[in-house]
Amino acid sequence: MDDSDQDDVPRLSSHALAALQEFYIEQEREGTKTPQGINKYSVGSVEENWQLSQFWYDNETASRLADEAVMAAGRGGRIACVSAPSVYQKLKEKDGKDFSAYILEYDKRFAIYGEEFFFYDYNDPLNFPENLAPHSFDIVIADPPYLSEECLRKTAGTIKYLTKGKILLCTGAIMEEQAAECLGVKMCKFIPKHTRNLANEFRCYANYDSGLDSDSSCSENTEKKS
Repeated sequence: MDDSDQDDVPRLSSHALAALQEFYIEQEREGTKTPQGINKYSVGSVEENWQLSQFWYDNETASRLADEAVMAAGRGGRIACVSAPSVYQKLKEKDGKDFSAYILEYDKRFAIYGEEFFFYDYNDPLNFPENLAPHSFDIVIADPPYLSEECLRKTAGTIKYLTKGKILLCTGAIMEEQAAECLGVKMCKFIPKHTRNLANEFRCYANYDSGLDSDSSCSENTEKKS
């Protein structure tokens, strides 16, 4: 771009830029607030952000996955929810004293959950604070935000770092072969549902004998973009 082209680029005054920045800060604050009278752990208490490819599970799916995670983790177990906030919320609604749950999310609105929140970017899959020790979770439930092999492989690195062994993955049916290759997981019978009807077919995958293989009708967070 030459100097004449640069002269044609619209520019904001310093005063306008300051006002715009203040607006963005206020919008971010509003985004972290939970409407009065709503439990901050209720699914939907944090609204979906489609720009972040977020589409929450419906209550039945979130409850089923939370129950499965608790059963798989065992008494006193630790559960990591990677890009699966509605499962984390259901776990917290249970107010269980026999397990602990943590949420790993890119969306910093979930920082409202305090020390149980860890910022997570799948593009930097092993960038964790020192207090998030390797192989410290009895089960990891993950829902990669995009339907792509790259996203799955990077998320798989995170899962392998965190889990003691058990893995519960929710992603598109089209990712079955890649999921088996990356994580050694097999498709379950249970079909996850979202609060919105998505075009992509989603399934659950596990690397252990799970309760999701009973005849019932796993997906979270996305109309995951391929």
